[in-house]
Amino acid sequence: MANLPTFVKTGTMQVFFAPDINGGIHVLDENESKHIIRVLRMKTGMPVRLIDGKGNLYEGEIHEDNFKKCSIRIKGIIRDFEKRNYNLHIAISPIKNSERFEWFIEKSVEIGIDTITPIICHNTVKQVLKTARINSIIVSAMKQSLKATRTVLNEPLLFRDLISAGYSGKKMIAHCNPFFERHKVSDLYTKNENAIILIGPEGDFTNDEIIVAAEKGFTGISLGISRLRTETAGIAACHSVYFINQQ
Repeated sequence: MANLPTFVKTGTMQVFFAPDINGGIHVLDENESKHIIRVLRMKTGMPVRLIDGKGNLYEGEIHEDNFKKCSIRIKGIIRDFEKRNYNLHIAISPIKNSERFEWFIEKSVEIGIDTITPIICHNTVKQVLKTARINSIIVSAMKQSLKATRTVLNEPLLFRDLISAGYSGKKMIAHCNPFFERHKVSDLYTKNENAIILIGPEGDFTNDEIIVAAEKGFTGISLGISRLRTETAGIAACHSVYFINQQ
């Protein structure tokens, strides 16, 4: 659709998640219904947007303002809304501070990321994640930034298992070890190219991990002269790919 409808251009409508949307009238789940009616105090006839996590953005209006089963009348749809021409996968080690890791999740989704895989490395301290909470943060960030495609959160993988899996596109590993060759992302990555970037734990990747990753086709990258926290490095890597694709 070449010309976006007014509801997309204005950015004034509330956005709600409807993964199982189907048909002309959609009933929101109880959590979304309570939020739209009890918290936002919206009424019948008011306009809303829905995203399904599959790439579709819907224009609608409240059909019935029931706080348990709020129904939405669908009036329009944009398929493949703001679909990117590349796929970005960041594999990142969990960190001790869960709030900082959740910050990475939120901001990377807002910037634009397709897949997140927690990787368990030699120096990874915290190996258990609250996946339900993280998925909730992903959905909230999608609604905030108007992303119609849901970011996939994979189950944690051991480092050796992740690098042995097959990936298409550019394979990069971000580390701070000066004894191994490192490149700028902009020197390796080409616009519209799929990419997977590995981000290590507090304490960085070990020498052995960097060597084995190189044997599997991962090229070392530097994210700047500063020594970044894990979550900051994740955002820097995400934004580097985003920035190149905006040029």
